[in-house]
Amino acid sequence: MIPSSDAEVQQFLAAHPLWKLEGGALVRTYEAPAFLRGITFVEQIAKLAEAADHHPDIDIRWRKITLRFITHDAGNRVTAMDTRLAAECDLVFAAL
Repeated sequence: MIPSSDAEVQQFLAAHPLWKLEGGALVRTYEAPAFLRGITFVEQIAKLAEAADHHPDIDIRWRKITLRFITHDAGNRVTAMDTRLAAECDLVFAAL
């Protein structure tokens, strides 16, 4: 995988302001309206990740779900796969 350029990452962040760059990874915390809705969100994200063979770190704390995307095979940098899946996660969450 080829790492995204700094400009590409900044362009993604400008278009998706709830995502942040932390420790070189794309990170966002979602707050679900109820615990089980959050679990449903995680299940949907797991299916997307498995289909793409690209898996985020997922932290679940009651109704808050934090996703962290980074590509280890690209030297622990953000790639187009990370930004694509992050954007898809936003769509899935909006549909909850």
